[in-house]
Amino acid sequence: MINVSEIKDGVVLDHIPCGQGYSIFKHLKLDTLDAVVVLLRNVYSEKYGKKDIIKIETNMDIDVDVLGLLAPGITVSYIHNGEQVKKVKLTLPEKVVGTLSCKNPRCVTNIEKIDDIVFTLADKEKKEYSCEYCETRTKM
Repeated sequence: MINVSEIKDGVVLDHIPCGQGYSIFKHLKLDTLDAVVVLLRNVYSEKYGKKDIIKIETNMDIDVDVLGLLAPGITVSYIHNGEQVKKVKLTLPEKVVGTLSCKNPRCVTNIEKIDDIVFTLADKEKKEYSCEYCETRTKM
């Protein structure tokens, strides 16, 4: 078994569904950080069978809405002086701003340059969001 030491200050992304850790790693652009970053894949979990974990040994702002959109159920633990100071379990966000794009080719957002388009959660089961302009449903 591989042992990865605890981090003193930083962020731990845990309970990532098995196989999704690398896509989250890329989405957060963790390869550009000048800090220790560890991606653990296929880690045994009693609750989930297998999971992925990412440990980031630096304090950084993480867009929890985007993470919740990518993989609801992830936990984000903030570490300071080797102690967990805050833990957040992510869910699908009710609103997503500036992340999704409308799938409707006739939507005004695909014709004109509109920043920060708001999508509202329309169907939690299907993970579908509704465009604020034309109400077309889309997924991540």
